Amino acid sequence: MTDKKQTYVFQQNLLGYLKKYDKTQLEVATAIGVSHQTFSTWCRGIALPRMGKIQLLADYFHINKSDLIEEHDPAADQDPAASFTKEETTVAMAYRKSDSLTKAMVRRTLGLDSLEKGETA
Repeated sequence: MTDKKQTYVFQQNLLGYLKKYDKTQLEVATAIGVSHQTFSTWCRGIALPRMGKIQLLADYFHINKSDLIEEHDPAADQDPAASFTKEETTVAMAYRKSDSLTKAMVRRTLGLDSLEKGETA
């Protein structure tokens, strides 16, 4: 993939995650420790960040680096979380960051005890 194509793919993926999680450029830039101007160059397809910053972005969005740097077919994206409200996304992200005891209590409260054994809902 050419440098120009790689920058474009990254730009489109980054913009997609900003929209998906309803985040502003400034929010994410501040969270990962870069200037708003630098982040803006990424969003405008002017520059491509180094791998360390791509990893920080991936960690911020709880995704893999490949989700940012590889081309994806949007039609193949069957992510059920895509229709989550902002509140539902916040709850899901808080659950993901919780320790195993907290997760077990949440599953028990919601009547999803079978998920503790690796079963799906």
